[in-house]
Amino acid sequence: MSVSTVTASGTKATTAVKLPKSVFAVEIKTHELLKEAYVAYLANGRDNLAKTLERGDVRGGGRKPHKQKGTGRARAGSTRSPIWRGGGVTFGPSGNENYSKKISVKAKRTAIRQALTLAAEHKNFVVIEDFAVKDGKTKTAVELLAKLNASSRTLVVVATKTPELVRSIKNIPEVTLVAANHLNVFNVMNATNIVISKDAIAVIDAWLGEAK
Repeated sequence: MSVSTVTASGTKATTAVKLPKSVFAVEIKTHELLKEAYVAYLANGRDNLAKTLERGDVRGGGRKPHKQKGTGRARAGSTRSPIWRGGGVTFGPSGNENYSKKISVKAKRTAIRQALTLAAEHKNFVVIEDFAVKDGKTKTAVELLAKLNASSRTLVVVATKTPELVRSIKNIPEVTLVAANHLNVFNVMNATNIVISKDAIAVIDAWLGEAK
């Protein structure tokens, strides 16, 4: 598979770059692996913040609310019982739950190949000679993305992130900058537009190529 390249100024170049078939044109029989990698990414980034108080953690309730017999009411030893209002919570989250999901390195890399294949086939996929914003200004990056018709939900993939490039893109809504060797299924699948530098393709091929 080959695509035309774009110069740093946003104009089309005369040369074309071939996308390695082992990464951008793999066979996809089902989408199960893509789903597994996508869910694993979300699960492994989940913060475990939910925590409820059990009856032993709720303050108070040390005194028996009423005598054992003779009141006509049910026997009760504490107002902090889970069946009482203001009592503890039964089987609630403790804050120690582990929501992470394991996926092998081989499976993860295969899923990224599949995601890149779908992106190259169905999305606005642009290869640029060099996505360089030397002045580090957000305005320059916005103008370049506009020329590439990639104004929203855009994934910019470069070989190496420079401080100037990070500074120019970090304040642009819905634009994500990622180094080529840190690609993941979540970012690729969620992007409507993908802008990838020419040298980033070589990094991806060295990382994800079938022979590697």
